[in-house]
Amino acid sequence: MINVHDVSFSYGKEMILNNVHYVETEPAIVGLWGRNGSGKTTLMKLLAGLLQPHSGSLHVNKQIPYNNNKAMNDVAFLQESHPYSDIWTVNDAMHFASLFNDNWDQQLADQLLERFELPRKKKVRSFSTGMKSMLTIVIGLSSKSPVTIMDEPTNGLDAIEKYFLDMLIETHAEHPRQIMLSTHHIDEILPLCEKIVVLHDQTIIRNEQVEDLDQKGVYVTGNANDIESFSSRAPVIERKSLGKQQQVMLDAPLSEQLQQEAKETGLRIEKAALQDYLVNLTTKGVTKS
Repeated sequence: MINVHDVSFSYGKEMILNNVHYVETEPAIVGLWGRNGSGKTTLMKLLAGLLQPHSGSLHVNKQIPYNNNKAMNDVAFLQESHPYSDIWTVNDAMHFASLFNDNWDQQLADQLLERFELPRKKKVRSFSTGMKSMLTIVIGLSSKSPVTIMDEPTNGLDAIEKYFLDMLIETHAEHPRQIMLSTHHIDEILPLCEKIVVLHDQTIIRNEQVEDLDQKGVYVTGNANDIESFSSRAPVIERKSLGKQQQVMLDAPLSEQLQQEAKETGLRIEKAALQDYLVNLTTKGVTKS
């Protein structure tokens, strides 16, 4: 479905993506995580055919998406600040979206508009951030495109977020496809995702199943000398003093062996939140495994 091999892209002299390799062959819900400025939007635009790689090869459903209307019909890309026309109503946005998606499901679109309580005749320009996010989600889910990419889809959703999560899972089960959800707050999309892709230093540094990645990141706390000795077991990606004690985060899973060794050394060990792990993993200067 998606084949990206050694792709690089730059704006002028500024390298944004460098030798990116990314392959997805089966339908899945994938979370794309990275700090602001990590290249998430650029990667999504490349996949959607809005940008052309400066080197390497990129195919979506065995086609080069750039400047290719047939290939772009297989991709729905919904940006965080989607460029809706100032004169469009919700009905206008729905009609325009349906023209560019051969798999468009109008029944689903009607159902979602009703559930989100979006006024069909109201101008989109008057919408709040949350309402625009809802409209973007309706279009993304109703497109049923083989590759559906949503940029920060939960931005501003608040109370309606759970319904979005439920509907995305339901529609994906009924119509499996490749869905990519970008975020810099992993907890917002974690319940949905089967895999997580992490962008850092202009490339992909992690592409793992959620259950595997979520096991990584371990806090160890105790005497500084004991910590120094214990931390040789894995790369240290965070270190801080807590009074007379020291705490480190290790880039390692919380295994039974590691827990037993910490107990024998008199150290306290606990699993870090995934968001904290990813933030520390992508902090400049840390050692990556």
